[in-house]
Amino acid sequence: MMNLKQFLTLLLLFAATQLWAQKKITVEDFTEKGTFRQENLASLNWMNNGQYYTALEGNQILRYNVTTGSSDSVIVDGNALNLSISDYNFSEDESKILILTDKKSIYRRSYTAEYYVYTFKGEELKKLSDGGRQSYATFSPDNSMVAFVRDNNLFYVKLVNMAEYAVTTDGKFGSIINGSTDWVYEEELYLTKAFNWSPDSKKLSFFKFDESKVKEYNLQYWDNGSIYPRDYRYKYPKAGEDNAVVEVYIHHLDKNENVKVKTGEETDVYFPKMQWTKDANTLSLMKLNRLQNRLDIYHVNAKTGGMVLILTDKSKTYLDVTYAHELIYLNNGTQFLYSTEREGYKHYYLHRIDGQLNNAVTKGNWEAEEFVGLDQSGRTPVLYYISTEGSSLERHFYRVDLKGKGKMKLSTKAGINSVDMSKDFKYYISFNHSAGQPREISLVSTKKNETVKVLKDNAKLKETIKEFGLSEKIFFQITGADSKQLNAFMLQPTDMDSTKQYPLLIYQYSGPGSQNVKNGWSGSHYYYHQMLAQNGYIVVYVDSRGTGGRGEKFKKMTYMDLGKLEVQDLIASAKSLGKLDFVDADRIGIWGWSYGGHMSSLSIMKGGDVFKAAVAVAPVTNWRFYDTIYTERYMRTPQENPEGYDSNSPNTYASQLKGNFLLIHGTGDDNVHFQNAVTLQESLIQSNKQFDSFYYPDKAHSLYGGKTRTHLYSMMASWIMENL
Repeated sequence: MMNLKQFLTLLLLFAATQLWAQKKITVEDFTEKGTFRQENLASLNWMNNGQYYTALEGNQILRYNVTTGSSDSVIVDGNALNLSISDYNFSEDESKILILTDKKSIYRRSYTAEYYVYTFKGEELKKLSDGGRQSYATFSPDNSMVAFVRDNNLFYVKLVNMAEYAVTTDGKFGSIINGSTDWVYEEELYLTKAFNWSPDSKKLSFFKFDESKVKEYNLQYWDNGSIYPRDYRYKYPKAGEDNAVVEVYIHHLDKNENVKVKTGEETDVYFPKMQWTKDANTLSLMKLNRLQNRLDIYHVNAKTGGMVLILTDKSKTYLDVTYAHELIYLNNGTQFLYSTEREGYKHYYLHRIDGQLNNAVTKGNWEAEEFVGLDQSGRTPVLYYISTEGSSLERHFYRVDLKGKGKMKLSTKAGINSVDMSKDFKYYISFNHSAGQPREISLVSTKKNETVKVLKDNAKLKETIKEFGLSEKIFFQITGADSKQLNAFMLQPTDMDSTKQYPLLIYQYSGPGSQNVKNGWSGSHYYYHQMLAQNGYIVVYVDSRGTGGRGEKFKKMTYMDLGKLEVQDLIASAKSLGKLDFVDADRIGIWGWSYGGHMSSLSIMKGGDVFKAAVAVAPVTNWRFYDTIYTERYMRTPQENPEGYDSNSPNTYASQLKGNFLLIHGTGDDNVHFQNAVTLQESLIQSNKQFDSFYYPDKAHSLYGGKTRTHLYSMMASWIMENL
């Protein structure tokens, strides 16, 4: 990656050849019209024999032949069934398909829906249940049953006669949850479905949440002019407050009996993962302490509920369980694969079933970021994974055997690569994109590593990009605080003239483990920034300390002091950029959303001599207001670390505001509560500071719905052009 001097030289050369945009981007282009929409494969499912895969196209599930990459039949036609298909899953033997329809979101990942079971033999369609809407319906391994959650209880249906059986009956909103998770598990551990079939289909493991001691948060919804606002209360555990108490059970279908797992006397813990081993009588359970610096893996006896400790992982800071700790049991029943950051970077390790380490499978100063598959057909199993090896700005596809031998890079194109492999590992779907190239989807033969067919090339989007003359990403490194080298890229004005000076806007997220600066295609914010570039603004993305892709040390520098080092880096970056001849140092701004809004708020308050303007969308303004799992992972509790919570709260520095400030929030934000905006506004008011604010009635954290996004980007663009 270039340093700032090399970057400047290249920029001057590039500016001389840059053409005027042929078309002007409007907000509606990327919020309503779909002008820059990418082609994709929806609901991709590989079939058992590896010769076919299926995908949802429109309202039809099509089957594709891997030898041609073309569709050869319609598996299910939603139009003929009078169903609008949202998603689908095959039974293990592929004799049936579970169709999800009428999906309605609850929070970010949770939902309810209506499910139908379609049997291919006889083309028979049956509604899964008439008892009410369901969630997370799942076939049993023997194809004879489907389990699901309804109204905080766990059920299953026997498909032979569609008889329904209740596993639990004590579920109650705001009190007891069976088979699914509470708000904070869903948001921070990415768990919604909290039940699993045993391999022999004779048992169901599940979590039971007791939320009775968790404090409620109250949201008011105005519902577009109702006479009285609608009150919505839900359990939200804030930092330092009570969590739900979680119990683990194993239901034995033959006895209609629930066996409670003996998880220990300490109840203030988390269970981030539950899965069955290859032994139908042994459940695997991860247990994480509240400070999230100790992770224990247990094997549970399904008959007695007794637990045996298999492996313990510890950290001096925190364990990132949503990213680093994958657990895969081998078919031989004697080994498992486990990933951890214990040596400074995320890597895979092979263990015996009793937890003893066999060997490291991957190693090096790079991240083995994502598990793709494990081919166990040969004498020595082969791991397929996505890695940052070669560059933290890219992601590439690799294979290596479990002895750590024979490593091979399979991806051939620069940028960001992700993969969906067939069940026999003979083919894979490759998804590739880069800074200058939107998504390309290809069918690839694994053995020869040759492309069989390009499935989606986004040719139309490529032509659109040319028509609009989008500014290229120019990557460089910039010196942050404490001489740390930070990754960045710049979008320059379309009619860039290096003899002139331009206003500059920094965009960042900055949250722990996040990464904005990648050699990849970007989403909606990107087109907003391109629109600003067309209107004479330079936009720079910066990844501060604490962000991802560069190993554990770089990521965990911000531990116990969220906001401190990140803001120092952002201020230092702005000062460095302000020294460039073509940057107007008196017109530097910053913006961000959520964690990024926290950073932009702090940056203009601590760096008022550097930043002229800042926009904060849905910011956290005091970590005391945010949830237990996320906040305490990085900060510990407010009781243990009060200074860390207060010393980097924008509320603390409201009196230091000098520049122009726009604060935006949705009043229906169940994640980062509107309370954050209200308290910051009050701090600014009592400090007699003038600022601008805007709220979106009833809108959640993502600010979607109707014309909301169109209004938001239009407002932000107008405000930037008036205030920066």
